[in-house]
Amino acid sequence: QVQLVESGGGFVQAGGSLRLSCAASGRTFSTYAMGWFRQAPGKEREFVAGVSRSGGVTSHADSVKGRFTISRDNAKNTVYLQMNSLKPEDTAVYYCAADHWGGVERIVAKYDYWGQGTQVTVSS
Repeated sequence: QVQLVESGGGFVQAGGSLRLSCAASGRTFSTYAMGWFRQAPGKEREFVAGVSRSGGVTSHADSVKGRFTISRDNAKNTVYLQMNSLKPEDTAVYYCAADHWGGVERIVAKYDYWGQGTQVTVSS
């Protein structure tokens, strides 16, 4: 089992940047593919980005491609989401998720563990 704690959310103006972090407990972080998802009020949770267990493969949603970058540091048990050129439509609660022995998945149901989320608000 793994516990996930997100941090780094906040309030930012359009065009600004934020870096989200997700710290995982336990010694087996490298056995989990990791993903970032987001959920805006009244909308379904949607895939943002994913990274393979080694960090060698990444995937980003079309809506964030070129602006957001996912990465991980297995020595620190942490996955990151660098968000640049933020837009008001990026406003949401951002969740970190872990998929044990999985690949880079875009489907919510594929993930085994979830963090509590961190709020990102982008003003126009």
